[in-house]
Amino acid sequence: MEKENELRVTDRRRIYLDDDGAERVNAENEQPNLKPSYVEELEARTKAAERQVQEVQSRFDQLRQQLQRETDETRQRLNRSADERATGEKAKFIAALLPVMDDLNRAINAVSEETPREAILEGIRGIATSFQSALTNAGVEPIESVGEPFNPELHEAVDTEVTGDEMDGKVIAEYSRGFRMGDRLLRPARVKVGRAPEHARSVESLDN
Repeated sequence: MEKENELRVTDRRRIYLDDDGAERVNAENEQPNLKPSYVEELEARTKAAERQVQEVQSRFDQLRQQLQRETDETRQRLNRSADERATGEKAKFIAALLPVMDDLNRAINAVSEETPREAILEGIRGIATSFQSALTNAGVEPIESVGEPFNPELHEAVDTEVTGDEMDGKVIAEYSRGFRMGDRLLRPARVKVGRAPEHARSVESLDN
């Protein structure tokens, strides 16, 4: 009777031998997975999202490096183009001055004690005209001074002279011509400025 009522227990754990021959119980059967299925799914989605972020970041880094290379190449190409254009303009301007130098050399060789003064002056005027043409073709313009109101942005006053009221504050003489190229002032004109008697006395009293 006792044997018939004896409770039988069946151990379903998997038993296997390790390298030393000792018995070990399968860890999966001893420690069943306690995570709900939706948690496992969320973890899988999180890992997939992390992989996508890494792929996007890697692609972004590649595009940024490519854009930087293209930007550097474009900048270098533009700099080379600007340098070549500047060199070409300089060479063009110098080439325009070469005939002026030829005229000067011819004038020097032609001048002698017997050369009439008028002939020398005519040659100098021709050289000056050629030089002025070269400057004009390069976009250089002379600054009008004599008779114009004194402009400190265009004129440099190196002297004054007492004049009538009609020439007060105006340029009455030019010592050296000023030039500009477009809106850029190459050099101001060095001029003498007229002053009315009253203004002249005011300036003298301030100086004393």
